[in-house]
Amino acid sequence: MRSLCVICAAVFVSGCAATVYNLPVNVPISGSVALPADLGATTIAYTDDLLIGLSFSGGGTRAAAFSFGALKGMEETQLPAREGGGSMIDRIDFVSGVSGGSVTAAYFGLKQRAALADFRERFLLRNAEEELQTQLNLATFGLALGGGVNGDRRLSQWLDKNLYEGATFGDLRAVRRPRIWINASDIYNRTPFVFGRTAFDAMCADLNVYPLSDAVAASAAVPIAFAPVVLENYADSCNVTLPEWIERSKRDPNASPLLKSFAEGVARYRDGSMKYIKLLDGGLVDNFGLSGFSIAILAAEKNKPYEPMQVQQAARIRRGIFLVIDAGRGPSGNWASTLEGPSGLEIVSAAADTAIDSSVNGSYTALQSLTSVWQRDLIRWRCSLSDAERHRYGVKPGWKCGDLKFFVGRVSFDQFTGERHAQLEAIKTRFNLPHEQVDLLIDAGREALRNNATFRAFMGSL
Repeated sequence: MRSLCVICAAVFVSGCAATVYNLPVNVPISGSVALPADLGATTIAYTDDLLIGLSFSGGGTRAAAFSFGALKGMEETQLPAREGGGSMIDRIDFVSGVSGGSVTAAYFGLKQRAALADFRERFLLRNAEEELQTQLNLATFGLALGGGVNGDRRLSQWLDKNLYEGATFGDLRAVRRPRIWINASDIYNRTPFVFGRTAFDAMCADLNVYPLSDAVAASAAVPIAFAPVVLENYADSCNVTLPEWIERSKRDPNASPLLKSFAEGVARYRDGSMKYIKLLDGGLVDNFGLSGFSIAILAAEKNKPYEPMQVQQAARIRRGIFLVIDAGRGPSGNWASTLEGPSGLEIVSAAADTAIDSSVNGSYTALQSLTSVWQRDLIRWRCSLSDAERHRYGVKPGWKCGDLKFFVGRVSFDQFTGERHAQLEAIKTRFNLPHEQVDLLIDAGREALRNNATFRAFMGSL
């Protein structure tokens, strides 16, 4: 009888549910001059021969703390004199983040090394859920069915007030290095949404004034818990031309499915067929946060296989490493031990978790394959350079065109065993954790990086 009453109450609440949505905060660009489209930041002038890329997985504060620990490990790693010495953290080129990992990625992109001084206190030890509705009950059930329990930009406003302090993509793009990608999910096109010039130019929206906090909130907007973050399309208000690779990828039957679907989505923004773009947690399509980096490589022009690197760096580079900092997502709920369940919204959550976890191994394997092909194409391009081109690109004496090797690895909880592994896996994927768990994650990220076989092989190759 009690369960029947609950069902009746739920049906009543759902019938009265109001539509929950977020108002868009993006604004149209001014003028009609087409600007060079890219997927991230400003042009960067590099002088060293290393390429270092990181990807921070999703998983709330659990992921943010683990990736922060990996950054601490990089700060403590000194490069050999042959590579100019100094701390490895100052040589990071690319960082891609999704969901909880995007919080760390965006802050590191703004502050670089200085982020290590206060990120723990400003975010990791704070309760980012303090202004959120985190319980599903009769009072919030209608909101969940109406679009999301939290639908009034509370998370983005908290992040802006306590961490990013009004910073926009204009501030992020002004930084020399690293280049940052924040990844969300376009739930209509069922594709990654990479916060960058390509997508924003297509909808005639000004990326430079868009708040970092809203991008991070979109990247972390778990379905049901949050209403989608909304962008308004102003496609009829400017004359910006899409980059050539968009149309090329749409037409090419052999194009990568990731690139083709992304290009088709961007084309819909440009033709105005989508008035509003609605974004949820980037982990729905890529919980390793690899989309931004992968799309940037796949979109390179045939005569510029070095993109997204600059030509000077591509000519000089000897070694590259790409590390996925993976905080994982442990099983949730206790319905696996009972005949009953999952039920209701547990099914929605379980379905989302299943989709997220089933895609991560595939995306990592795809990155390994993509990087191998990229290395081959770069070597072929380098060996075709003329003497004049090598001189123009600053190639040093003794340079060998085939002396190029990329390393791809995953830093994760799997590197630990026994009780420590069990402690890490038991930590919840939410934005409010006990201080002792935060420090456990930071120490684990630092240690896992130092002991990672791929990282050690990379350092040995220098």
